[in-house]
Amino acid sequence: MKLTDPTQTLTALIRCPSVTPEEGGALTELAGMLSELGFANDRVTFSDEGTPDVENLYSRLGSEGPHLMFAGHTDVVPVGDAEAWTQGPFSADIVDGEMYGRGAVDMKGGIACFVSALARLIERKGPLKGSVSLLITGDEEGPSINGTEKLLVHAAGKGERWDAAVVGEPTNPDQLGDMIKIGRRGSLSGTLTVEGVQGHVAYPHLADNPLPGMMALASALIDPPLDAGNERFPPSNLEITSIDTGNTATNVIPARCTAKFNIRFNDQWTAESLKAELRARIEQASGGGSSRTGQEKVRYTVKFADRPSSSFLTHDAPLIEALSNAVTEATGRTPALSTTGGTSDARFIKDYCPVVEFGLVGKTMHMVDERVAVSDLEALTGIYELFLERWFDRAGAH
Repeated sequence: MKLTDPTQTLTALIRCPSVTPEEGGALTELAGMLSELGFANDRVTFSDEGTPDVENLYSRLGSEGPHLMFAGHTDVVPVGDAEAWTQGPFSADIVDGEMYGRGAVDMKGGIACFVSALARLIERKGPLKGSVSLLITGDEEGPSINGTEKLLVHAAGKGERWDAAVVGEPTNPDQLGDMIKIGRRGSLSGTLTVEGVQGHVAYPHLADNPLPGMMALASALIDPPLDAGNERFPPSNLEITSIDTGNTATNVIPARCTAKFNIRFNDQWTAESLKAELRARIEQASGGGSSRTGQEKVRYTVKFADRPSSSFLTHDAPLIEALSNAVTEATGRTPALSTTGGTSDARFIKDYCPVVEFGLVGKTMHMVDERVAVSDLEALTGIYELFLERWFDRAGAH
């Protein structure tokens, strides 16, 4: 395999069926590539009650600073309907200039390009005068319990310290060079349950339908809007993702109704201040305030999920400028500096060093026929190579 060719490195990774939590040979393949470049590999498996064991990889090249981390994952989501794929989901076939396969853009492609960029830079300029590490998990698409968060603790416990990090998630909406993520909104999930009394629909006076109460409480969650956003972040957003009574009959008033919701929130909130706001809204709408005057108070419970993630914003100008300039030099585009989208493992890394995210175009991620343009693989490899050179030059190391 020619490590300087991202098409070859990605082919090898896609052909490993590493659906979470299966390692599928992907970390072994990647560790082999990194060993060839001189990296020292540390394979570690983490366990936790109620979750599958997950293999992870931490690899480092060099022993001196400055120290740059590249983070990502080799696990992929299931292929879905395999018969619907026009090419095998783990074939890495190239058709009309596009490589097909699960993980092509999310995010084996980003890893392959970074490995090839490193190989090119080392081939061109010799050993780095600093260190690069790859922190790669097999648990990003799953519960994210036995992955990046624990791998960071493991590495830091061995004395590892980082000056900056790049996560190779697919950040570009339409074209390579569109967007760099410099922060993320927080995420908080919750479950709201309204209690009623089951009964016959023809005799409602003998029952208590929980649905009207749920509608009042759910409306209070989404209206008024949580905020209007700011110059750093878009508005916080609450989505109700299900309302369910578990009732399959049309002539039975259900005993209970449960709603699930998730909020992606900006830096105007913490998880705790947001919980307090939502609890106040629910209590007001339940009749604990004035909104249901004359009616019985809605009987409810609200429970928030453990491990909410907080929002963050990276302020490291040298890191952001080095990556932005590399993108512009390679593509001619000025990337937007964005905090939009979902969460990523950057939410764990930000506690250790400044972190930004930049990878491939994400249009086909998680879809049937996930695929990446071979020209984008070459372009991203060029961007990463430029970035590495600029970042180490700025740090006075290379």
